[in-house]
Amino acid sequence: MIFEALEIDGAYKITPNKLGDSRGAFARVFCMEEFQQYNLEVRWVQMNTSINATKGTIRGLHYQRPPYAETKLVRCVRGKVFDVFVDLRKDSPSYGAVCTVELDSAALEMVYIPKGCAHGFQTLTDDVEMHYCHSAFYKPDHEAGVNIKDPKLAIKWPLPFSVLSDKDQNHPIFETTEPITL
Repeated sequence: MIFEALEIDGAYKITPNKLGDSRGAFARVFCMEEFQQYNLEVRWVQMNTSINATKGTIRGLHYQRPPYAETKLVRCVRGKVFDVFVDLRKDSPSYGAVCTVELDSAALEMVYIPKGCAHGFQTLTDDVEMHYCHSAFYKPDHEAGVNIKDPKLAIKWPLPFSVLSDKDQNHPIFETTEPITL
């Protein structure tokens, strides 16, 4: 696996080594030893799937407040997405930074998002499926979000929004979001 450090402290884009032959392809998408070499989370307590029918769909920017802050390992398993996350960690050297990465299922790419970051994405194709590994259990009373249209974050979404939930549209802006202390 290739681990590429990103702009947000502790975040990585991970690209598996894909082996192919006449049968198709094979790749290892998780290896505890390789993740531990980078001091990354290896304990996943929950895995979720998101299925998105329409190109341009937005989900996010979501996170959980402590004590249920979660590290995420996110992979696009069908289609292509513009993945976005924002560092909300008060003591992080990259506090307030926005990171964007394209994830393509054909390349088996993943993004490792440290706890204390808000996460979202926009689908770049129809019929997208995302797979998430979480280091903490989902707790509805600890969920929160940051507004995807926040002008201070200045996220350059590649497509017009086709589907966006009322909930995601009405998250508070970054400046009014309480920084996370881990």
